[in-house]
Amino acid sequence: MAASRGTVVGSILLRYGNKYASSHTVATTICRQTLSRQIGTSCCLLRKNLAAAGPEKFSEEFIKKQVEEFNIGKRHLANMMGEDPETFTQEDIDRSIKYLFPSGLFEKKARPIMKHPDEVFPKQAAIQWGKDGRPFHFLFYTGKQSYYSLMHDIYEKMLAVERHQDKLRSKGLFSQDAKQISLVGSRWLWKEELEELLVENISDHDYTRFIQLMERLLSLPYSAREEESVQRYRRQLEVQSSKQEVPPLQHDEQGAAYSTAMGRRKTAEASLVLRDAGSGKVTINGKDYLQYFPVLQDREQLMFPLHFLETLGRFDVEGTVSGGGHSSQAGALRLALSRALLTFLPPAKVEDMRQAGLLTSDPRVKERKKPGQAKARKKFTWKKR
Repeated sequence: MAASRGTVVGSILLRYGNKYASSHTVATTICRQTLSRQIGTSCCLLRKNLAAAGPEKFSEEFIKKQVEEFNIGKRHLANMMGEDPETFTQEDIDRSIKYLFPSGLFEKKARPIMKHPDEVFPKQAAIQWGKDGRPFHFLFYTGKQSYYSLMHDIYEKMLAVERHQDKLRSKGLFSQDAKQISLVGSRWLWKEELEELLVENISDHDYTRFIQLMERLLSLPYSAREEESVQRYRRQLEVQSSKQEVPPLQHDEQGAAYSTAMGRRKTAEASLVLRDAGSGKVTINGKDYLQYFPVLQDREQLMFPLHFLETLGRFDVEGTVSGGGHSSQAGALRLALSRALLTFLPPAKVEDMRQAGLLTSDPRVKERKKPGQAKARKKFTWKKR
């Protein structure tokens, strides 16, 4: 009986022992392969260090291919909209994309766009070292070779201007009233624009040093010799007067030119007709302005646009105003008169009026009374007892 039991146990061990040994061998082999794989491969090889790699680089062939695809897409889009592909501008592309793919997304960057590759892909710095690994520029190891090259060039130009001034002094021809560079209507490049021009990242301190050096160059009496270099780093400001709506010039039955305009101030609304008649008569609501505005300050405010342009006595003014008090009515009429005068002025004078504040509506209104207070800001007198 015991022998038979031993025979059964032995057969069971033989049957399942081989399977256990084979499975153990397979598991050992898999573990060895896994260990060898972990030992031979590191995370540095499997994952890219994006921070150390810097911005993504695009080859010239890639940019050329993108430009070709953009031109093909622009031609197809122009054909879809029924327009000439040769005269299809970027504004037409934006309008077509907005029409074909309307989007209600608040974030503009998430909306569909179609731009030229030069606007989409950032500019890239050229190769800065040769085949032997030596850098081309002596300022390569500063880390900002374009920035420091620019600072060196500006300083050299400043020294050249100073040498020219010294020569004039030695000959007795130096003058402090030399021609200066006109900077009206322009500004210096912003930090982001300068970085895009240099294809380098600069700090706020570097940008401040650049502006200080340029201002130092401009402070020299004969800095106009380097006007072209200075204007390269300035951008023209958009003239706000170009956005100003000018009333159309009209003619009455007698052929006299006139224009109409509207103005508001607080709750006062004014409409005005300006006639180029030459008598200089000013009437408000059918009355002479001297009778309608008894306060001298209101009269001066009304007539200031004519006085500023030195056109007193040239125009006839017929104004109608309602609402508000005398001060707000005078402000509304002044704005309407200034707008009506734009019809008879050249563009240069329009900009002068804008800078004088004659074309800007006054948004100030009386502040409301607050509950628990005597007025808008005034508090009740506090008494302890």
